[in-house]
Amino acid sequence: MADLRKRVTNNKTTDVDTETENEGANQDSDTNFDLDSEDDKSLGNKVDLSNTIPSGTDKAPELLDATLSSLPPKWRNWVIRGIFTWVMIFGFALVIYAGPLALMLVVLAVQVKCFAEIINIGYAVYKIHGLPWFRSLSWYFLITSNYFFYGESLVDYFGVVDNRTEFLRALVKYHRFISFSLYIGGFVWFVLSLVKRYYMKQFSLFAWTHVALLIVVTQSYLIIRNIFQGLIWFIVPVSMIVCNDVMAYMFGFFFGRTPLIKLSPKKTWEGFVGGGFATVIFGLMISYVLCQYPFFVCPIEFNEQIGRMTLDCEPSPLYRPQEYTVPASLAPVVRMVTGKNTVMIIPFLLHSLSMSVFSSVIGPFGGFFASGFKRAFKIKDFGDIIPGHGGIMDRFDCQYLMATFVNVYISSFIRMDSPQKLLQQIYSLKPELQLELFTALRDSLTARGILQLPAP
Repeated sequence: MADLRKRVTNNKTTDVDTETENEGANQDSDTNFDLDSEDDKSLGNKVDLSNTIPSGTDKAPELLDATLSSLPPKWRNWVIRGIFTWVMIFGFALVIYAGPLALMLVVLAVQVKCFAEIINIGYAVYKIHGLPWFRSLSWYFLITSNYFFYGESLVDYFGVVDNRTEFLRALVKYHRFISFSLYIGGFVWFVLSLVKRYYMKQFSLFAWTHVALLIVVTQSYLIIRNIFQGLIWFIVPVSMIVCNDVMAYMFGFFFGRTPLIKLSPKKTWEGFVGGGFATVIFGLMISYVLCQYPFFVCPIEFNEQIGRMTLDCEPSPLYRPQEYTVPASLAPVVRMVTGKNTVMIIPFLLHSLSMSVFSSVIGPFGGFFASGFKRAFKIKDFGDIIPGHGGIMDRFDCQYLMATFVNVYISSFIRMDSPQKLLQQIYSLKPELQLELFTALRDSLTARGILQLPAP
């Protein structure tokens, strides 16, 4: 009996050892599955791209660098950063002066550069320069996404013109189907390009590309839609982010003592609070000035008579002073100043206040997100195209977040109707449906006394 128990115990021990060996083999198999190639094994868990991705924070033109060589590094960087900040501000003003079309082209160019900077980091991380077609696929998906999003804007705002030509009418009618077909073509292309040894890398970069498209292309599309509502909806939010960035840097540089967040050690509470107050004041001032000019407040529309985009209109009440009754608790104070219980305020200033608060409190988190992203890959900047600042993405990390907020804000609280969009939808109907709609609208206007028909 004892011998039998001993044999059973030995068998169980052998089974446990066998299971342990199998588990070890499975773990090795899983490890081999996760590591597609020798490149992955050498990469391991350490990703350091500091020597691969160029940094522009400490970069300057040779002449400027030689001129400032006697300054301490801190002040040298401050001067370089200040010079190129003003260069960008004047460039921004020049583009606005050139008109909305130039502004849209610049937005498109910035989008392409930001996409390139993000994608280049992905290539450097996964070391897949030799994989077939992936670089081409990334740019193909960028072109396809832009065709869809920018096509949507053209259909909404220029559909009346597009419907005059048979070819353009077909593009308008089947725009989404064409966009979907283009994307499916890229999807099939990606599947056919898969290489057995690099599955994990290729799918990771496929996801990387789509996240880059979500961050960059979608937001730039929203910026374009904001521009169509009036240049003021683009200039004011962008200027607020610039002001907050500059003033937070200035307050932090001279008064910063208390660290704000570990993701960005140079950010301080003094800079955060000082930049916030400065942004609110600046936002109200620039909003008041821009509201005085139709060029900035009129929505962008296509003028069929002159064949181009125009910014001529009668400014809406949103940009003209309106009388508001103050709350009862503030009435005595207001009465002492104005002699009545009402005040005259431009409504857009109230919306500007909301945008300035968002750009001051939430906007910086776009920068914190970018800082965390860069720290994950041990890089200082996204690129070196702007001396003292880094890459394009380093300057526009907060702008994209702000663009989304402004678009949502307009849709939620402003709700501007587009007559051209309604006309485009009507012109796309069949002639008999257009006639039916015309008859119904005529009868409704006549019944309400708005339209007076001549006596038969």
